[in-house]
Amino acid sequence: MGEYSITKKYTSKVQREIEERKLQHISIPLKKDVEARSATTLLEDVHLIHQALPELNFDEISTTTTFLNHRFSAPIIIDAMTGGTKISGKINATLASGAEKVGVGMVVGSQRAGLESKEAAESYVIARRNAPNAFLAANVGGAQLSKGLGVEECKQLVDMINANALIVHLNPLQEVVQPEGEPFYRGVLRKISELVRGVDVPVIVKEVGSGLSREVAVKLELEGVSAVNVSGLGGTSWAAVEKYRAEAEKADMKASLGNLFWDWGVPTAVSLIEVRKAVRMPIIVSGGLRNGLDMAKGLALGASLCAKALPFLKAATESEERLVSLLQKTIYEIKTAMFLTGAQNLEQLSKSRYVITGSLAGWIRSSQD
Repeated sequence: MGEYSITKKYTSKVQREIEERKLQHISIPLKKDVEARSATTLLEDVHLIHQALPELNFDEISTTTTFLNHRFSAPIIIDAMTGGTKISGKINATLASGAEKVGVGMVVGSQRAGLESKEAAESYVIARRNAPNAFLAANVGGAQLSKGLGVEECKQLVDMINANALIVHLNPLQEVVQPEGEPFYRGVLRKISELVRGVDVPVIVKEVGSGLSREVAVKLELEGVSAVNVSGLGGTSWAAVEKYRAEAEKADMKASLGNLFWDWGVPTAVSLIEVRKAVRMPIIVSGGLRNGLDMAKGLALGASLCAKALPFLKAATESEERLVSLLQKTIYEIKTAMFLTGAQNLEQLSKSRYVITGSLAGWIRSSQD
């Protein structure tokens, strides 16, 4: 594992505030309804064509894949959730152990807290300790890059967990609604470009639930980003999470804003389709994927990997066994969709026939006008 050092000094007051916020970011999604209200992923409008003569046996199906030169037993990555507190460390330990056992990937939560103290860093370090062979991605926020977090500090985040990639998460909506948010995004693209040239691992850029547009994806590809995670509308709404936090702090304007923009964004299926048409780099699909059939549809639409967070978080807070069981169930569901479309491997699934109807078809027509 690489060596890292604490380079930023924070007051104990700031540390306590960050720790409390991170704890709320775990407890609120677990206790309250924070998923999209009227909006959906629109994956329900993607219909894979059933093949009554699949001409293969179920046990011949392979879900293995390679992403950024790393082998996955299945095209799944546990998306970014948490870190920076003792409770977060326990959750990350469980998530990492599950990822290692099943052979899938994992993204740790935003690591800024890991630069503040060795204790906070341990909540991230535990991920690599429990998953020595799994694909692990470090994580930093675009707003933090805008405010001055540099290449050297990001290298420390990578070294902290001996990461296979560095994620830059884009969350402008969350930052605006968050009571203590940092909606500073001027210069973020330039900083991402500096990371691409300056760190020794691939850089992946992801949204956090409002989706990537094709315009943003093209800009990122031109700067040399290795992959993107579209993370579209239809799953957890971070505007909703921050709305609940704002209500608790009696920040009425912020709470009202979170309620208004609860369902803001590009639906997952729309984001995936238009980004796939616009760029050549690998795409991770996430945002409201709740089962293996959703994932199979995303893979058929051109994604290389599928990611989800909230269902895995809920399972991990129960037990490692529950998490592993959910991962295995999800893989079984993907394989079933593959069997029923006659796809023996993921390459064949990506070429399988499908029909798009309903609102998704309308979105696609409108975006082409």
